[in-house]
Amino acid sequence: MDTSDLFASCRKGDVGRVRYLLEQRDVEVNVRDKWDSTPLYYACLCGHEELVLYLLANGARCEANTFDGERCLYGALSDPIRRALRDYKQVTASCRRRDYYDDFLQRLLEQGIHSDVVFVVHGKPFRVHRCVLGARSAYFANMLDTKWKGKSVVVLRHPLINPVAFGALLQYLYTVASKPGTCVKVLTIEPPPADPRLREDMALLADCALPPELRGDLWELPFPCPDGFNSCPDICFRVAGCSFLCHKAFFCGRSDYFRALLDDHFQESEEPATSGGPPAVTLHGISPDVFTHVLYYVYSDHTELSPEAAYDVLSVADMYLLPGLKRLCGRSLAQVLDEDTVVGVWHVAKLFRLVRLEDQCTEYMAKVIEKLVEREDFVEAVKEEAAAVAARQETDSIPLVDDIRFHVASTVQTYSAIEEAQQRLRALEDLLVSIGLDC
Repeated sequence: MDTSDLFASCRKGDVGRVRYLLEQRDVEVNVRDKWDSTPLYYACLCGHEELVLYLLANGARCEANTFDGERCLYGALSDPIRRALRDYKQVTASCRRRDYYDDFLQRLLEQGIHSDVVFVVHGKPFRVHRCVLGARSAYFANMLDTKWKGKSVVVLRHPLINPVAFGALLQYLYTVASKPGTCVKVLTIEPPPADPRLREDMALLADCALPPELRGDLWELPFPCPDGFNSCPDICFRVAGCSFLCHKAFFCGRSDYFRALLDDHFQESEEPATSGGPPAVTLHGISPDVFTHVLYYVYSDHTELSPEAAYDVLSVADMYLLPGLKRLCGRSLAQVLDEDTVVGVWHVAKLFRLVRLEDQCTEYMAKVIEKLVEREDFVEAVKEEAAAVAARQETDSIPLVDDIRFHVASTVQTYSAIEEAQQRLRALEDLLVSIGLDC
């Protein structure tokens, strides 16, 4: 019965019901019906992008060059779903879950990882983080620096404070949202602010983590940190002589690399604390400016990136297992696409598995293909793609060429555009013939 419910929910696009069936009823995500179809196939066929992403992140199989993979790809109702399928397994499911900012904050609250203070409200404990409470609330910032300073346990016995209300308050401070069934009205709080406000508050932690020598030239913000706010760092990252005072909860929660570095078998990398400060870890192969972008992304899920800086940040984001930061780099590089740069950016997109950027490059190539076929870098790219197909036969296609053809065909909206599209395709075919790759 649950299996039938799963297939029906996938056809309808009911993400909540699918989540319940997989996580609470333990239904197999790759179960097949009598037509040998999987839940993912129906989600793709019916065009439910959010559900497709959820299924992929939770173990749905869609490997390239397999029956399931090809069936889902050809049955996909929209280009975003097609791109999501192509991006499958570029990042592990655990990395995908860790990279969702809202989910990370929710886990931070629910699991209390690396919490440094416990509030006990009429016997019910709440493990929280001083840095989050201080960044989000002037009241908590003041109390944690005065009355509750140095305390690892704070007991609240006031009759007007109850565990349900305090839990809802924490939910608000961590996520600007209340769980279904909780009532924020009892706290007399104004309606939740827009999502950017939450990220701006969390960015305050990055502001305070910056070394003094990097503050003045980059941001017009009041430094040092606002009076009454102590971010209580518990780890120091040393980068080329600069010290960044940070929080393990954020770095371990957002990156499997830093979780392994700080929590698992690489703890010997920590250096003893000095002068009462937190323990330090030296990071190699990265500049302070690049790490600053990592810092702001980890805390606020955003950083201002110029296309010039994106190349350096991209390699570091890949090393630190931060796929969201890689996507930000991809968006920045997409702004500089032109005839001279598109092939180089396409190579970078393939190297770092930025499928969306790769697709943007091939879409741009389709628009200017008549000029690109005369460029040596484009010709070499086509040859490399052809050579990369293992045991390639004469009838095998070339992925780069296939993508360009797809985008040329997708631009045909009117009868008058057909001739233009045919001219582009003809230019591409002439190139393939001239280099002996016609197919």
